[in-house]
Amino acid sequence: MSKSILELLFTAGFTSLIVGCSSVDNSARSRPNIIFIMSDDHAVPAVSAYGGFLAEIFKTPNLDRLADEGMRFNNAFCTNSICTPSRASILTGKYSHMNGVYTLEEKISDDQTTFPKLLRQAGYYTGMIGKWHLHTEPKGFDYWKVMVGQGRYHDPIYCEMGKGWSRDPEGGVGASYSGHVTDINTDFALDFLENRPKNKPFSLLLHYKAPHDEWEYNEKYEDFLADIDVPEPSTLYDDYGTRGYGIKLQTQKIGENHTFYENETGHLSGKARKAAQYQSYIKRYLRCVASIDENIGRVLRYLDDNDLTDNTIVVYTSDQGFYLGEHGMYDKRFMYEESLRIPLLIRYPKAVQSGIVNNDIVTNIDFASTFLDYANVGIPEDIQGESLRDLVEGNTPEDWRQSMYYRYWMHGAHFNIPGHYGIRTKDYKLIYFYSKGLGYSYDEYYPTVHWSYEGNIIRDGEPYWEMYDLKNDPNELNNIYDNPKFLSIRERLISELFELKDYYGDSDEAFPELFKLTRQYSGRN
Repeated sequence: MSKSILELLFTAGFTSLIVGCSSVDNSARSRPNIIFIMSDDHAVPAVSAYGGFLAEIFKTPNLDRLADEGMRFNNAFCTNSICTPSRASILTGKYSHMNGVYTLEEKISDDQTTFPKLLRQAGYYTGMIGKWHLHTEPKGFDYWKVMVGQGRYHDPIYCEMGKGWSRDPEGGVGASYSGHVTDINTDFALDFLENRPKNKPFSLLLHYKAPHDEWEYNEKYEDFLADIDVPEPSTLYDDYGTRGYGIKLQTQKIGENHTFYENETGHLSGKARKAAQYQSYIKRYLRCVASIDENIGRVLRYLDDNDLTDNTIVVYTSDQGFYLGEHGMYDKRFMYEESLRIPLLIRYPKAVQSGIVNNDIVTNIDFASTFLDYANVGIPEDIQGESLRDLVEGNTPEDWRQSMYYRYWMHGAHFNIPGHYGIRTKDYKLIYFYSKGLGYSYDEYYPTVHWSYEGNIIRDGEPYWEMYDLKNDPNELNNIYDNPKFLSIRERLISELFELKDYYGDSDEAFPELFKLTRQYSGRN
């Protein structure tokens, strides 16, 4: 490499600073409409355009249409694989340690700068429909209608702008609507599009609850896949042989927590029981995804019928990845590929060629800059993500990032996942499991009993490293951190990891024990 990663990132950051400080004439060119569609926990293999292990038996024709008519990103990643922090990072364009939303518990501050606020200030008509999950009343929108809390699959409760706000589904502020939440979300989104002021560009955030657990699908999909044996992922029966204790002690394995499916599998044991549990789980999951795809088709038809397709950017993604039986798991959180990687499809007929595939490394903190860039709105200096505009138009900058930084903060909560951070390049991944709660007590850091159940213990552990050769071991089965053949690559990745930590301002200085522990690896005092 002719430039270090820090030099490349500084150049990119300086470019954003220039954009943020420049004066933009919004009348100089037509500003596109923006529809940002996001599902919760939608894994890449459950989008058939990606050609994963489910693609032969499970099709998503409307999502595939976005890929066919736009760009599919193969290396899109989240920066913290858990719902609330991911959503905060998307809105702000910043990492969790910068926007203050580390876990499921923190509220996003009302004074936080977000891309919807900036678009609204610039004359966009802004809307938010569906799953919000940020614990505070939505800000920066001309109209919003959002589910209370996590939201319900059937007969969901929504709060509506101007009619009160509450985090509590039992608070009596919201209104219940009859039907399945995916259909209802789309109904509200189409109402927003139909009733918007026609003299303004619009920005709509349409966020689906599905396919989050408990995977309560629309009844009309009851027979979908019923007579089919869904293919198993090749790592369903992974024994975690070379990995550290985190993946071995985690409790998000299929057949634990709420994936028992006793009615269907209670008479079985061993491998047969796990195989049957997988079939029950994956069919519920895919039925939820099928409903999302159907409803995205409704949105695309509305754009077609109302002459809005050509001048509307449509983005589809998920707040994080999800395990569909890989490594015997469901859920997310880990920095392993299935949890880290997100689907990302972008269609904008005026600027994006049809059927293009991009392999550059992009992250969910890039969305805010991208929307602001296309809207001709100055990008604030403190946004950490980069605009994807050049990439989607087929011109990857020479100084585009060659790696991404990830951090999961909820040490021990939910499923015994250790706290960790790491770096992913196109060919390698390095993860440091620091395995510490950073000085917070159980009651202070995780103030609900939701995390406490048999088998789940929040406690500090011994730190350890993992490293993977993604080119030759895409399933991350062989931890090569201690393999002497990879020593030089390991040292380069460690150096690059700490350069990224410094660049993004994640210093750990507030946590002396971890600060001391990690700095010894960086070669700094």
